Amino acid sequence: MEATSAGATGAPRPDLYRTRTRRSTGEAAIRYALLAAALVSVLTTTGIVFSLLEETVVFFGDVGVGEFLSGTKWTPLAGGESQSFGVVPLVFDTLYLTGIGLLVAIPFGIGSAIYLSEYASPRVRRILKPVLEVLSGVPTIVFGYFALTFVTPEILKGLGLEVGSFNALSAGLVLGVLVLPTIATVADDALTAVPGSLREGAFGLGASRMQVSVRVVLPAALSGVVAALVLGASRAVGETVIILVAGGQKADLTLDPTVAMQNMAAFIAAASRADIPTSGPEYGAIFAVGTTLFVMTLVLNAISIRFVRKYRQVYE
Repeated sequence: MEATSAGATGAPRPDLYRTRTRRSTGEAAIRYALLAAALVSVLTTTGIVFSLLEETVVFFGDVGVGEFLSGTKWTPLAGGESQSFGVVPLVFDTLYLTGIGLLVAIPFGIGSAIYLSEYASPRVRRILKPVLEVLSGVPTIVFGYFALTFVTPEILKGLGLEVGSFNALSAGLVLGVLVLPTIATVADDALTAVPGSLREGAFGLGASRMQVSVRVVLPAALSGVVAALVLGASRAVGETVIILVAGGQKADLTLDPTVAMQNMAAFIAAASRADIPTSGPEYGAIFAVGTTLFVMTLVLNAISIRFVRKYRQVYE
């Protein structure tokens, strides 16, 4: 009867109070520290967006949105009537250079991932994967001068190609080498995560190792492999130094890879070093291009997330 009365009054039982201990205090501190880290990321992204939009809005007050998005001539730093703010050539060159890089990175990256996860012995894997990961840590300036001083004069000209000192082909090829470790590492992790029971079942049905790799393991890890490709593409789209050093500083609508090209990130770096007034459209063009690049990268990541969620396979 007394227990019923105590429960009816809603008074808390003394034995339900949790005594604060050193462990619970530490867990709370860790939780708040992780929350602070997450908030720093969110606030940093928000700050980047606002800093870009502020100058971009001012830029579009001087240059029309239609002219910027549909114009086919990009000469923002030229004076007088030669000045033009059509961003189409710059976007085209960015995608073109990225495409050249992915033509190198995708087959070699996926091939490397399949070899490491399906063919390499544990000993070989322990050696090759760290070497591959070290390649992704090489400074991009080294890749840039490698393209400028070796790939162009020794390989491309050695093959008889008529290329200039600055050209899209050399920059794109080395860009692919830069992106390759990212694709290979992420794709290898996705392939390795596929349960061994799928492989054993396929081998039990008489499939060869190549058939198991291509027809069983690769489709099962498709979402992770596509995420690796999109991550590599995002890395290539935003690359600056290789294009700045070896690709040239001229944006043009052409399919000829032997001429100089410039991507969006390289323009931002080059224009930031130029002697331009901070109150004119030349300065605002830097932020407008940065906003366009930010939106392109955001779209790529959104496509990747949607694809991964749609085709993700969960194994028990």
